[in-house]
Amino acid sequence: MLRHAISHTANRALISGRSGLGALSAAPSSASILSQRMCFSSDLPDHTVQGMPALSPTMEVGNISWRMKEGDEFVAGDVLAEIETDKASIDFVTEDDGFVGKLLVPDGAQEVPVGAPILVVVDSADDVTAFKDFVAEGADSSSSGADDEVQSESPTASSTTTTTNTASNVLPEFMLTPAARHMSQSSGVDATVLFPGSGLKGRVTKGDVIMALKEGKVLPPWSEKGASTVGGATSTAPCVRQPAAAAAPSVSTPAGAVPIPPISNTGPYEDVPNSSMRKIIAKRLTQSKAEVPHFYTTVTVTLDEALALRKELASNFGVKVSVNDLVIKASAMALRDHPGVNLSPTVDISVAVATPSGLITPIVPQVDGLGLSEIGNKVRDLAGRAKINKLKPEEFQGGSFTISNLGMFGITEFSAVINPPQAAILAVGGGSPRLVPPKDGKGPPITVTEMTARLSADRSKVDEATAAAFLQSFQDYLSSPGKMLA
Repeated sequence: MLRHAISHTANRALISGRSGLGALSAAPSSASILSQRMCFSSDLPDHTVQGMPALSPTMEVGNISWRMKEGDEFVAGDVLAEIETDKASIDFVTEDDGFVGKLLVPDGAQEVPVGAPILVVVDSADDVTAFKDFVAEGADSSSSGADDEVQSESPTASSTTTTTNTASNVLPEFMLTPAARHMSQSSGVDATVLFPGSGLKGRVTKGDVIMALKEGKVLPPWSEKGASTVGGATSTAPCVRQPAAAAAPSVSTPAGAVPIPPISNTGPYEDVPNSSMRKIIAKRLTQSKAEVPHFYTTVTVTLDEALALRKELASNFGVKVSVNDLVIKASAMALRDHPGVNLSPTVDISVAVATPSGLITPIVPQVDGLGLSEIGNKVRDLAGRAKINKLKPEEFQGGSFTISNLGMFGITEFSAVINPPQAAILAVGGGSPRLVPPKDGKGPPITVTEMTARLSADRSKVDEATAAAFLQSFQDYLSSPGKMLA
């Protein structure tokens, strides 16, 4: 039995010692393992080596939080782990019975590559002990937080060696950066003894001086000549004209080392590591901005009739419709009229939703055929589940057009970055009252509520005339919302 509900996994999901096939399937909101009899060996019992699944077409790495431990028995429907992808956190669910023979990556492993071995599954509890020292081929390619910390020490040592090798290329007068020299003179200490520092070619920076003083290191007193011994050789810094206030310490100061009291650090803070989602967002949007030729067109829309329609639907029919629902409907109608912006046979609009892990864009499919209340219900449901990482993969993968609305945050206008392979994204600001001349040109100015919408479009797919025509239709539908109800 093979089911391929998640793409790009059939040839990478499972890794066997000798032979075998494997695939993944997706339950409504999870990834699942299909049972396989594989890896027949004279040394080990029959087993299956499960690889990190690709739970979205764009997934390259994932983070794992195990829900079971080695030796645990599981049955069909049990959750083995929670996998955080570039889009959401998805439960890893079994579709067969078995035992956890060995966890090949630790709990909390970060950025495990797709296809890397993560789990050994066996048929009997008696087989678990046979895999105590088991190491799967390719297991070293996976990453974990603990391994990364150990391996990160090596580049540091290498950089120190490199800095030492380049120290001879730095002239004595350039051992201190200007800021470091000023701090050394102000503190009355000679910081050239800290060479090589963390700056370019080993130059001592202001940060190096601050850290040394904070740690209570004893530095020699500053002298007019700034003499210090570096690498066994005596070097003399050039004479620098200084005001009288910056003169060296008084003559009564002993010639020995000057103890410097510790300097208090800045206020408390917490380093919060980026989630996989935020890392992928940064990578893809940077790539989009660099490679996609963005151009922008802006339109102002009068919202008075749309606001009046909201009140009418609420009072007469008990239907609650938001301005965002009207924006989505107007966009869908304009996309239907101008398919050159949509580039898809169906109008499937991605709606940007902010979550604690990052921005995600759940999809409202075939919006042009939905009523306002249907759009509102779908958006509320998708946004609610997006914020707790309960979206199904098919609910946030794809889409033909994106809307990002920051009006509820008090933003009046902004520019959004296109999410490839889509051709455009609409950035919507909030409505605000403005004075405008009356339509007939007679009488005093009137107050209207206007909203700014800016379309970011890919010039390689959409031209200026098409973008302008789309925004004209969008403006027409939203300023006269009765046309969307016809």
